[in-house]
Amino acid sequence: MLIWINEQIDPSGLIYSCIACCDEIQAQECHESFKQNLTEDQKQQGWEAILRTVESWDEVPVSALKLN
Repeated sequence: MLIWINEQIDPSGLIYSCIACCDEIQAQECHESFKQNLTEDQKQQGWEAILRTVESWDEVPVSALKLN
């Protein structure tokens, strides 16, 4: 099973928001939303929107909103 994780990470490396799901299309749409919601100031400060995959729910950050 492949699990898609969307994260918004602040300049210090802390996860600001995180959503995990098994649907690639939903994950891509969420990632685009995360990127669009970052302001230019946030981007200049070092905020990031990251999309990555893992193979187990055990690898998903505890703070994630988990969608099935």
